[in-house]
Amino acid sequence: MTTPPRRDMGTRVAEALSSQVLNALIGIIGLVVPVIAWAMQQKNLTNVVLAVETVLLLLMIANHMWLRRIYIQLRRANDRDMADARYFAMIRSHLERDLIADFGEIADGHLQVYASEVPRLSVMLFRVLIESGTQPQRVLAADLTTNPNLLTVRREYLAANRQLIESGGSVQRLFICWADDLARAEFGRSLLQLVDHHRSLGVQCALAVRDRLRADQAIDFVVVSKAAVLVEEEQGDAEYLRGRSSVYFKSVERWAGRFESIWGHGSTSAPFALTAYEARARPMITGLEWDEEAVRAVVAQL
Repeated sequence: MTTPPRRDMGTRVAEALSSQVLNALIGIIGLVVPVIAWAMQQKNLTNVVLAVETVLLLLMIANHMWLRRIYIQLRRANDRDMADARYFAMIRSHLERDLIADFGEIADGHLQVYASEVPRLSVMLFRVLIESGTQPQRVLAADLTTNPNLLTVRREYLAANRQLIESGGSVQRLFICWADDLARAEFGRSLLQLVDHHRSLGVQCALAVRDRLRADQAIDFVVVSKAAVLVEEEQGDAEYLRGRSSVYFKSVERWAGRFESIWGHGSTSAPFALTAYEARARPMITGLEWDEEAVRAVVAQL
């Protein structure tokens, strides 16, 4: 269960200025003031009251412009134009309620989507990064890799990776795998084929053993520059297909720091771990018989 994000002072002010009560109050005062001026029939008082009326009118205009800027205006369908007005009204009400809830989340810097929508959303995040010129043009991706073949079929996503790199950006991809999986010949072969494909696109690849990571590190997420982070469910599981994923547009630095803490530096870094694994596994894949115990020994040292 997620807790709703805390509203800052700017959000509270915006809600106050856009409240229906405030707008109704200004409108009522605007109607009452001229009546008072007419009833009093005193020149000095009339001038004061008319000045107040002018200020109220300016406030209403400014408030209207403010509302147009912070709210989306959409045309509402006419129920009477439909075959069954009552039925359509109820359907429209349900759809509008869901739409308003979604836009409310986006206004708070959070977007939640079904896992099936993640590939399309991932591509959009890459392309907007390229088009917007946001700096740095960098993506940090941590993949919980339980089935390397899943990442090879997302052609549009891989094409977006290549486009970002060709436009001068960079992609660092961290494959997080179970030690038992790394020791299996079939998994090792698929993983290294996946690594080769990503490297051909210009992606910087690295490896982390999931058994040695904390729970808060073994998460599938993609950090897009300093602007957004996509947090996915685990790949290759049935839960992944049914679950939901989230995009956060706030506190992105925390996720970038989490990625960099796993990536590391020097001989204990994730790129070095991938190099060590490759040095042992590749000769077995290309010709020698797979020695699971030897591979386990290497993985144990990573």
